[in-house]
Amino acid sequence: MLSLTANRQAFADLSFLPGQMVAVLLPLPFGGSYDYLVPAGWPALQAGDFVRVPLGGRQCEGVIWGAASGTVAPEKCRFIAELLPVPRLPVVSLQLIAWVAAYTLSPPGAVLKMAMSVPAALAGPRVSLLLRAAALAPPGLRLTEPRRRVLAEAHQPGSASDLARRASVSLSVVQGLLEAGALETVVMERKAANAEPDWQHPGPVLSEAQAGAATELRQRIGSGFSVTLLDGVTGSGKTEVYFEAVAEALAKGRQVLVLLPEIALSAQWLERFRHRFGALPMAWHSEVSDVARREGWRAVLEGRAKVVVGARSALFLPFADLGLIIIDEEHDGSYKQEEGVIYHARDMAVVRGRFGAIPVLLASATPSLETRTNVETGRYARVHLPDRHGGAQLPEILLVDQRRHPPARASWLSPPLLEALGQTLASREQALLFLNRRGYAPLTLCRKCGHRLQCTNCSTWLVLHRSAQAHGPGRLACHHCGHWRPMPEICPDCQAEGCFAACGPGVERLAEELTKHFAEARIAVMASDTLTGPGDAAALVARMEARDIDFLVGTQVVAKGHHFPFLTLVGVVDADLGLAGGDLRAAERTFQLLSQVAGRAGRAQHPGRVMLQTYQPEDKVMMALASGDAARFYAAETADRRMAGMPPFGKLAALVVSGADAAMVDEVARQLAKSAPNSGAVLVFGPAPAPLAFLRGKHRRRLLLKAPRQTSVQSLLRTWLRLVKVPSAVRVQVDVDPYSFL
Repeated sequence: MLSLTANRQAFADLSFLPGQMVAVLLPLPFGGSYDYLVPAGWPALQAGDFVRVPLGGRQCEGVIWGAASGTVAPEKCRFIAELLPVPRLPVVSLQLIAWVAAYTLSPPGAVLKMAMSVPAALAGPRVSLLLRAAALAPPGLRLTEPRRRVLAEAHQPGSASDLARRASVSLSVVQGLLEAGALETVVMERKAANAEPDWQHPGPVLSEAQAGAATELRQRIGSGFSVTLLDGVTGSGKTEVYFEAVAEALAKGRQVLVLLPEIALSAQWLERFRHRFGALPMAWHSEVSDVARREGWRAVLEGRAKVVVGARSALFLPFADLGLIIIDEEHDGSYKQEEGVIYHARDMAVVRGRFGAIPVLLASATPSLETRTNVETGRYARVHLPDRHGGAQLPEILLVDQRRHPPARASWLSPPLLEALGQTLASREQALLFLNRRGYAPLTLCRKCGHRLQCTNCSTWLVLHRSAQAHGPGRLACHHCGHWRPMPEICPDCQAEGCFAACGPGVERLAEELTKHFAEARIAVMASDTLTGPGDAAALVARMEARDIDFLVGTQVVAKGHHFPFLTLVGVVDADLGLAGGDLRAAERTFQLLSQVAGRAGRAQHPGRVMLQTYQPEDKVMMALASGDAARFYAAETADRRMAGMPPFGKLAALVVSGADAAMVDEVARQLAKSAPNSGAVLVFGPAPAPLAFLRGKHRRRLLLKAPRQTSVQSLLRTWLRLVKVPSAVRVQVDVDPYSFL
């Protein structure tokens, strides 16, 4: 099998003749590849060719990966069954698969599965049987006027119904010409006839600062590998600036990939792209239909899809000629995949850029500490936009100390915030209330005995939903496993009837409170479970832009790049919410999220203000937000991380042990702790129950390895894991560079 660290040239030089043994990698979570023979009479195969091979009693698709391992004798080796009629997987994709597998300690087949995410696309192109005019008209053909019209239209092939429609005749006329031999059947490949983005399409007039930044980014296209941070205050026009880099890549005939944190909810971004380039890009996310995914995957591989905008999984699409990668909101935590192959799309995008010798742009108003450090050390370049576009001013940020201004009983809105909401409504402007809690209430308990309604599959409380848009009115839902149940009529513990009380607020409850205070206000809720897809998101955005909504209540999805010109007030209901817990990035994440939410206010000619309800106004995050001194906050956060040897100044890797049998899980965790590579500066903490100690029916224990930055963590982990025999009923999941500690 080819080494996972093989370079691009090693893949490019691989060619296999009939009769030779070859390694085939299958999109399955196995440890390596399988050896097969190239049949006689076949053309030479190359690394990346898609093939179908026998595996047990079934047929599987895979790719030619490299030279055979030699563990199977030639006489026992089975033949490749079929060379599939699609272009081969590009060498850069093979290289990325190998690198990601080695870095994350994942089976390479599991990574390949992400690149081969649409098996139906390997079946060859979709074809249609169309009709066109025969080269020679049959002798004695009687030509009526309807028949003449059909034959005139039939120089451009079409279906029978299409020709009948174009010629304004009945289907029987077309059928008669076909039977007479005047029309012939042709087989043509079906391809979506989507308009291509036009790099010459006129865009908006850029400010002097934006034009200068755009020039810098354009110069990077076609100049090899580079990573550039495009940062600037919210509303500074970063999107329009990086669109100029997109235009430059298109002008050079290259493909472009843009990653967004919530592509299914990014209606405004898509409309801005259409306005700039005259057409929509190809979208890639979970809401895309199976047919569109099949066509899209093929269009990427064949180079027909010029611009792809997608979620993190789009990084593994088989681009034929990728020339630019853009990671918008690069700080966003949703770029980290927590299941299956655990990877960070931003970091892997940089790797993809290096392998392809292309530029990578990271855009954010609140860059991650990792990216900031790479800029400071000179690994990344920086292009900065210091001001909002069009003369708009940054909003005033006020801290509302809830110890001095407590909300009324059974209320969550302080008197100062309620007063500001009334003023905004009277001025016919819009307000946003932010609370990062979905549903109506995060906890439901019995007033009689205190019993709390908990998920049967997870160690979490069930969230009450009253909105019919989400899980249904009166339903209790787990946001981790998807389990739901109706509200019980009696307490399962003490049997009391009608005793349950909803505790704490979610966005639905805030909307209810707003209705009590402002009966005339038009109120909408924006959360991931109230928006069923791109259509819902676009409709809600359109209502905001048309000023059909006075108060928008939302979770973190409202912070992702939305631009509402008449939104002048942002109220953060619980600004302290993200600071709880032991997450090393808690302060940074809270600062980023609240900065992004605050940035929704006053983005046009109307000045904005932001009110943060907090019980900790003296916290460094709150003080930095109120003062606007982001540099001071990041300097303090950097110093704390450096002193503790935490990322980006040290390395972390987590082992999560899980299984249905708690005793078995504990035993494996203990054995891992005994074998842990505690030596010198390398420390292993745990095992300890995970914060979510029971998740989706599995008990979970965590161990955390901490090491200096120069340590080869992967080597340590491989050696460590080989020392412990793990039963099949227990799973040990490796998370290199963990972002979540749940």
